[in-house]
Amino acid sequence: MAVDYAVIFLYLAGMLAMGWWGMRRARSKSDFLVAGRRLGPFLYSGTMAAIVLGGASTIGGVGLGYKHGLSGAWMVLTIGFGLLALSLFFSARISRLKVYTVSEMLDLRYGGRAGLITGLVMWAYTLMLAVTSTIAYATIFDVLLDVPRTLAIVLGGGIVVAYSTLGGMWSITLTDMVQFVVKTIGVLLLLLPIAVVKAGGFGALRDELPTSYFEPLGIGGETIFTYVLIYTFGMLIGQDIWQRVFTARDDRTARWGGTVAGTYCLVYAIAGAVIGTAAKVMYPNLASADDAFATIVTHELPVGVRGLVLAAALAAVMSTSSGALIACATVANNDIWSRLRAAARGGEPAPAGGAHDEVRGNRLFILIMGAAVIVIAIALNDVVQALTVAYNLLVGGLLIPILGGLLWKRGTVQGALTSVAVGGLTVSALMWHYGILADQPIYYGLLASLAAYVVVSLLTPPTDPAVLATWRERLAGRGAPESAHAPAEGAEAGPGAYAEAHPGTGEGR
Repeated sequence: MAVDYAVIFLYLAGMLAMGWWGMRRARSKSDFLVAGRRLGPFLYSGTMAAIVLGGASTIGGVGLGYKHGLSGAWMVLTIGFGLLALSLFFSARISRLKVYTVSEMLDLRYGGRAGLITGLVMWAYTLMLAVTSTIAYATIFDVLLDVPRTLAIVLGGGIVVAYSTLGGMWSITLTDMVQFVVKTIGVLLLLLPIAVVKAGGFGALRDELPTSYFEPLGIGGETIFTYVLIYTFGMLIGQDIWQRVFTARDDRTARWGGTVAGTYCLVYAIAGAVIGTAAKVMYPNLASADDAFATIVTHELPVGVRGLVLAAALAAVMSTSSGALIACATVANNDIWSRLRAAARGGEPAPAGGAHDEVRGNRLFILIMGAAVIVIAIALNDVVQALTVAYNLLVGGLLIPILGGLLWKRGTVQGALTSVAVGGLTVSALMWHYGILADQPIYYGLLASLAAYVVVSLLTPPTDPAVLATWRERLAGRGAPESAHAPAEGAEAGPGAYAEAHPGTGEGR
């Protein structure tokens, strides 16, 4: 394993070096949180694909293939469909708003009174997403180094917190590009063909496995439908995803770069299912389907290649973990802490601070949230239920107000707040009644949220025309606080310039 250890060590050292280099470019709030809004198609596509394809899309996707065959691809396919829908229909408008968080978008659309409650929901979601990703380090480092769980979490989480704190989104972008390349080589170009060949080829797969392993809907229509509600719609509204959209330098980059990333997700989904199907032929009696990835890597890959593929799994976890961490810190600072401080001052604006102070404040919040994530990850053995609650509250409470704000001008702040409350209370009550992992809460929660939004919006006065006028100006790319025209990708930054649990099964991105 010495060669494999060397590969992993070089990879981890490279992540820290990227963080240090990114620190030189993080000179303003825009640099630190959204990479100066100037990523071109290449960087944007790679980093977007990296964040949405986390450890569960890799390890869990292979596990679903082991358990269900080719239909096990559906979880990651719905992630890809969500990213495609976001990129083609909404990303250009989102990018033109020039905001930092989803809650800022809601304040802009509805008149400044929806941000705190939505910020709390979004913070809970991003926190649990980061915790889940961090816990995954224990599994990966156990395979790599046979180290205790706590040490594995501190090691993996500490590296992510370090490079994220140093350079913010610039560091995360650079590391995500490396992670994207490592995942592509390790999973698509090495593990996929080796697994199929070791299993005897596609003919052997068909001969050895039941026909249900090759049925497109073998995993079940209800499961697929729930995947769509949770992951496809979740891609449309998550802060971790929107924050990447904010990094695009123009509408075209956001639209077509995201489309490339979404298409990549579809390929990745099928690859994971095929690898899992091959593992079923070679190791038909594994105790857990989630062991399929580690088993095939450990026993079937040659020295060096094994280290690279394990680095690919580590890359998948790190990309989601870092994206969730900066999203969590951004929401905590901008949507919660800043609003509470403003309320304490009686609504008076905060004293003006320089770009360095803004970067320092956001860097401090990443460090605090990162430490909290590591502590929670150590304390919890399994956060599937907690993450399920966060996903249900996110989609059940926020999907309708966000999409309604983008698509329906008659929507009002009263309708939005009622929708958040009714949707959140409905999913909470039904999770208590049916069980946290049941599918019904999200079904009925969305319906209740939609009904509340429409009815209350129609019964209350329309949004102030001045608010809507400002909203339309920002959607058109005019009146934004930052210039829409940024330097080309690769230009030197100057001062002022830049995915887990499914409720029914316990898998997540």
